[in-house]
Amino acid sequence: MSAPSHPSITPPHGESASGQVTRRILAVVFFNFIAYLAVGLPIAVVPGFVHGDLGYSAVLAGLAVSIQYLATLMSRPWAGTLCDTQGPQRSVLTGLALVTGSGVLTLVASLFAGSDWLGLAWLLAGRLMLGAGESLVTTGTIAWGIGSAGARHTAKVISWNGITTYGALAVGAPAGVVLAKWGGLGAIGVVTTLIAGASLLLARRRPPVPVLKGDRLPFRRVFRAMTPFGLCLALGSVGFGVITAFITLYYNSKGWDHAALALTALGTCFVLTRLVMADAIARFGGYAVALVSFAVEAAGLGIIWMAHAPWQALAGAAVVGFGFSLVFPALGMEAVKRVPATNRGSALGAYALFLDFALGLTGPVAGWIAAQGNYPGVYLFAALSAVLALVLSQLLAARYRGQLAPAT
Repeated sequence: MSAPSHPSITPPHGESASGQVTRRILAVVFFNFIAYLAVGLPIAVVPGFVHGDLGYSAVLAGLAVSIQYLATLMSRPWAGTLCDTQGPQRSVLTGLALVTGSGVLTLVASLFAGSDWLGLAWLLAGRLMLGAGESLVTTGTIAWGIGSAGARHTAKVISWNGITTYGALAVGAPAGVVLAKWGGLGAIGVVTTLIAGASLLLARRRPPVPVLKGDRLPFRRVFRAMTPFGLCLALGSVGFGVITAFITLYYNSKGWDHAALALTALGTCFVLTRLVMADAIARFGGYAVALVSFAVEAAGLGIIWMAHAPWQALAGAAVVGFGFSLVFPALGMEAVKRVPATNRGSALGAYALFLDFALGLTGPVAGWIAAQGNYPGVYLFAALSAVLALVLSQLLAARYRGQLAPAT
C-alpha cells in the first residue's frame, strides 16, 4: 500500500501557500511552547526550594531537577505509540493534562514546605508528571503538525517545534524567578496549572488529523531503523551539551568573565538559524544540511578549544549554535522516511531518545575530562564527536540517498 497522498493546499486570496502552511504549523506547535514554558518556570527555583526551604543536600536538589528528564526518557515509547494508534491530538491532550497535574502537585509541595519529606515527595511526583507530559506533548505536536501540513513539510515542523522549545525555556526560566520572588514555588504551581489547563481546553477544539490505517512495525524494529540516525544526532548533541553545562567552568579556569554571553550567543544563533534557514532542508536535502551542520559545529568547538581570549570562545559558541541548529530536523526528516507513515509517532519518539541519552551522558563523561584539569579538552572531545557524526552521516547518505522509503 502506498503512502497516503496529501492534498494540495489552496491558499486564500493574498496569502502564499508557504504562509498558510506556517500558520497551520504554528497553531499546533503553540502547545509545545506551553509545555516547555511549564518546564522552564521552575527550573531555576526547584534547587533552591529543595536545598534551602526543605533543607536537603545539593545532591537531592540536583536530583529534583534531573528526575524530570528520566520521566521524559522513559515515556518516549508511550508517546510514539499513542500518536500512531490514537492520533497525535490524543498524545497532546494527555500530555497537557499531565502538565496541568504537575502544576497542582507543585502547588501542594509548596504548602508542605514545613514538612520536609512531604514537600519533597509531592515535588518529585510533580516533576515526574511534568517530564512525561513534556514527552507526550512534544512528540504529539510534531506528528500533529506533519499530519496537518503534509509530510513534505516534516523538517519545517520539527524546526518550528524546536524554536518553541528553546524560546519557551528562555522565557520561562527568568519568569519563574520573578514569580518565585513574588509568591514562592506556589505561584509557579498556580501559573502552570492555569496556562496548561487553558491550553488543554484550546487543544480539544483544534481539528485532529486522521489516524493512518495499516500495518505497524513493533517498536523494537522502529528503534532499530532510527538507531543510525539517532547515533549521529547523539554525537552532534555533545557540543551543545558541553557548552550549556561547562562553559561557565571553562571561563573560570581561564580567569574570564561574562560566561553567560556565550550561552546567549549559542541560543540566539540556534533560534535565528532555524528562523532564517527553515526551508534549507527542503531545498538541499536532509543529508546535505546535516553534513554542513556537523562541519560548522566541529569548527565552532575547535575555536573554543583553542581560544586564548573570551571573545574567541564567544565566537565559537555562536558558530556551534549556527551549526547544531538544523541537525535534529535535517536527520529527523530522513529518519522518518525509513519507516511506514503508520509508525511516524513511534519513529519520532525513538529518534528523540538519542538526544535524551546524549544530553544525559555528556555531563558525566565531560565532567571526568574536566576533573583532570583539562577544561579545553572537553571541547576537543566534543569537536571530535561532531567529526565522527559527520563521517557517519556521510555513510548514511551514501547508503540511503536516492532510495525509496519503505512501503506504507
